Amino acid sequence: MPWALVISCCIGMFAATASGSTRAPFLIEMATDFAVGLPAIANLFGLTALFWGLSSFLSGKGADRWGRRMFLVISPVGLATSLVATSITQQYGSLVICIALAGIFCGSFSAISMTEVSLRAHDQQRGRALGWVMSGQSLTLLIGIPLAAWIGASIGWRGVHVSVAGVAIVAAILLLINVGNHSQKTRVSNKDIDAAQPTLRQALTGPVVRLFASSILERIGFGLATFFYPAFLRTAYDLQIEAVALPLVGFAVGNITGTLLGGQLADRFPFRRASIAGMLLLSGGFALAWFLWTPGLVITTLLGIGFSLCNALSRPPLMAALADGPTEVRGVIMGLNSSVASIGWLTASVIGGWLYLGVGFNGFGPLMLFACAMGALVVLPDRKLRSDHPSVNASCLE
Repeated sequence: MPWALVISCCIGMFAATASGSTRAPFLIEMATDFAVGLPAIANLFGLTALFWGLSSFLSGKGADRWGRRMFLVISPVGLATSLVATSITQQYGSLVICIALAGIFCGSFSAISMTEVSLRAHDQQRGRALGWVMSGQSLTLLIGIPLAAWIGASIGWRGVHVSVAGVAIVAAILLLINVGNHSQKTRVSNKDIDAAQPTLRQALTGPVVRLFASSILERIGFGLATFFYPAFLRTAYDLQIEAVALPLVGFAVGNITGTLLGGQLADRFPFRRASIAGMLLLSGGFALAWFLWTPGLVITTLLGIGFSLCNALSRPPLMAALADGPTEVRGVIMGLNSSVASIGWLTASVIGGWLYLGVGFNGFGPLMLFACAMGALVVLPDRKLRSDHPSVNASCLE
């Protein structure tokens, strides 16, 4: 396994995810600073998702044509610059522009880092390698958001953004060292094959499209949890901002544990879509109880851990199943995955803000259960597709 690359991408993924997620504890404070309503700040998550998705698709196509190295190095630098600009802006309009730019660089990095790792990792280690990269997102929950809530009481949300920018610069330096010239372009691995390279339309078969649909639905459920869990805790139990750190740590521990175990699940159990469906159904059940039943902070924290664990277990099998596609269009497919997942993030931020103002947090549990259940059902027609050996992964295109 290319550990140096995997760790570098993990740090970069941490910075990319933290650039938006660490705003979650400060929704109320940011709304006050910019003299806007809380939904206006919550909708910035959707803005990030929109530009993240567009950038992922375009950069995926660009990387397949021009190479991945420049995207992997330039994206964290651009992200750091955008975050510093966010920390000094005083107007809501300029804040929107800075957040949009950050989303562009995040999307570029996430799509290309997943492509690079999937191409450099051994076929039978791909699920674990992708799981480690995605653990950067989990580390945002484990370290980033709780730490942001804790230190934000002293340095504010603006100082938190500068801190995340520093992490992005570290990732850029490591990637400059660890990404070599062999990452310039995706090449056909078998030079003796005279057949034309598969087109994107050929790659977007039924099983792949259904995986994309499942990814959207899963991200809706997870986005609602990530964006609004701190506000839910502060509202339900009248907590101060620093008091939400410990429950968020529990949520993050479940997420990172599920991500790492999910990599093992993806590599050892050949029916990856069955794994996706089962874990999504379990996470939906936890979500329903999580937001509807508030007997005490301890129970709420445990339910949050259960949701994050099961949800995270579904992600590496999904990513590994997508990576089963042809090498020649893998950058586009992985970029499209980030693009379609951003639809889920955008939907979560918009619907979450509406639910918050309308029916309150009681509406979150049923909606999350519905999203997770539909995400499971949509992949069940392909549950018997095996993914144990890349030599038979062409079945994904049939």
